[in-house]
Amino acid sequence: DANSEQPEDTELTSADGYSATEVFGGKSLACLGYTYDDIILLPGHINFGVDEVDLQTRFTRKIALGLPFVSSPMDTVTEHMMAIMMALHGGLGIIHYNMTVEEQAKEVRKVKKYKNGFITDPFTLTPDHVVADVQRIKETYGFAGIPITEDGKMGSKLVGMVTNRDIDFVEDPSTPLKDIMSTELIKATEPVTLAEANTILRDSKKGKLPVVDTEGNLVSLISRTDLMKNRDYPTASKDAQGQLLCGVAVGTRPGDRTRLEALVKAGIDVVVIDSSQGDSVYQLDMIRWIKETFPNLQVVGGNVVTQSQALHLIQAGVDGLRVGMGSGSICTTQEVCAVGRPQASAVYNVAKLARRFGVPITADGGTASTGHIVKALSMGASCTMMGSLLAGTEETPGEYFFQDGVRLKRYRGMGSIDAMQKGSEKRYNWTGKAAVKVAQGVSGAVVDKGSLKRYIPYLTQGTRHGLQDMGAISVQEMHESLYSGKLRIELRSPAAQREGGVHNLYSYEKRLF
Repeated sequence: DANSEQPEDTELTSADGYSATEVFGGKSLACLGYTYDDIILLPGHINFGVDEVDLQTRFTRKIALGLPFVSSPMDTVTEHMMAIMMALHGGLGIIHYNMTVEEQAKEVRKVKKYKNGFITDPFTLTPDHVVADVQRIKETYGFAGIPITEDGKMGSKLVGMVTNRDIDFVEDPSTPLKDIMSTELIKATEPVTLAEANTILRDSKKGKLPVVDTEGNLVSLISRTDLMKNRDYPTASKDAQGQLLCGVAVGTRPGDRTRLEALVKAGIDVVVIDSSQGDSVYQLDMIRWIKETFPNLQVVGGNVVTQSQALHLIQAGVDGLRVGMGSGSICTTQEVCAVGRPQASAVYNVAKLARRFGVPITADGGTASTGHIVKALSMGASCTMMGSLLAGTEETPGEYFFQDGVRLKRYRGMGSIDAMQKGSEKRYNWTGKAAVKVAQGVSGAVVDKGSLKRYIPYLTQGTRHGLQDMGAISVQEMHESLYSGKLRIELRSPAAQREGGVHNLYSYEKRLF
């Protein structure tokens, strides 16, 4: 009977390629570590459109993101502009700590104040304040719609509003606000829903809508520009109050505890403990202290590349893990210290352990393309942390410069001598100032990539195409395929890697989007 010789479905589906267990744990291959370029993912069956692919994921146990993109806490990558744009698109920005405590807290406040539903702590002034006070707030924070209350505090009686229209043509900056403020106000009275308040704001055509209690005391404020941002960025990463999510990095020295206290007051949602080698008594002590002092604050530990390292941090109480050591484009840890791990092997092995405890992991380093993002997610990562991939965009700190007619921007590793001299040495030396600084990174330049407004949609669509080609409609489904063995993988020879790139052309132009 010919039908009796037909193979079973399970035999057919496993005929091509190998499971992740076979690639990363097979006895014949156990001595090798693999990078993203060493592996290729085999295609699956497509029965859905690319726009149906769901990239929602988790950065920590409690922080959900619309996109699996997190910007790295590097001083040439993430300050408030990057954090704002990442959060607006559904990702997350982690603000670096190569600055004073006050400066880092100020960066956080700029992110948290940028986009609000009900603004529960707006800047308020008294009628006796002067125009110069409004101008100072406008220069620092970029807005000038300020409620005026009797004593200049929230919860006090609302007596007026001052906007740009009120101060634009006032020549004397010492003019008291009581002489120029608008007193005939359109306002909402509690209890009021955000939808109801939005309707009042739209119909009144005003820029700001104060919300008061039955006695006329100010309780919150709603901004017209925030309504427009809600329309333009419907999947933005926001907290329960409607503010953008924001993360920070800190070290493990005693001074970092004081730093973190100030950052918590500024409103952070998550702290990333920044260390090149995360499995240390210093980091374990820091994690336990944070969990005791701020039990509701989400903590991401790292960096780790082995299951043993990850287990120690999970037992200490972390809510997420950062995986990678020496794989970044500007990182020389593997070269200088001879310690680290190829990134694909690191991500797969750490993710396999962390999932047993419900702890999401973020692949940090070695991500040079959307293909690498897809490979990181397919190896079990819930997010990818990007440095070089985002460097050179308009939202990164620093100025553009020209070299040989090419528009460039500075980019450096936090282990470079330049960055260490600014303060990032504590990422590599946890006990105090080193007599001799040993660089574990380099400084360089990257080509201008334009604005994240165009770049993140490109990264998003490229990642969606990758999942679609594998037949996975979501990150969660791809992880299920990984651990069930349905996801098939092969190793690539050097010749296969060359074949997978551009070849056999005299010249070509590579445009990403």
